[in-house]
Amino acid sequence: MDIGQALQQSGAIDAISRELGVDPQKVEAGANALLPSIVAGMKNPTAPGAQQSGSGGGGLDGVMKTVSDLGGSQLLEHVVSSQPTPVNMGNQILGQIFGSKVGSREVAAQASDKSGVEQDVLKKMLPMLAMAAAGHVMKQVNQSGGVAGALQSILGGRPASS
Repeated sequence: MDIGQALQQSGAIDAISRELGVDPQKVEAGANALLPSIVAGMKNPTAPGAQQSGSGGGGLDGVMKTVSDLGGSQLLEHVVSSQPTPVNMGNQILGQIFGSKVGSREVAAQASDKSGVEQDVLKKMLPMLAMAAAGHVMKQVNQSGGVAGALQSILGGRPASS
């Protein structure tokens, strides 16, 4: 099952739809357009210094540390709960993987072109989806006991080196 299907089954898509007051099909289309960029950013973050690994806190290690510091698998629970999503956490993740608000805006613009969903809706969805995806990844990491195997099974492709 890919991450889009997993987020659909977790209730994240419906929760985002309710919170934003947007049709669930539109949220699903937007998620399908945004998730590849979020996943790619988690694998290979573009934030300044993110290409470094090791003690510098960059790369995949830096992203996973940020996600863990923000609550790990609980990030998904924040999105699906009946309470408003604390999008500041999602924005921190986006900053780690895309480097800036400009990077996030570019991702939203590209996703809008692909999906036909308004860019403003996608910009609001982006931090919520980042939280949900990161939380789901951390749940899988906790279940599998390792980052590389979890990322390979969830995100596809070969495991990123950490």
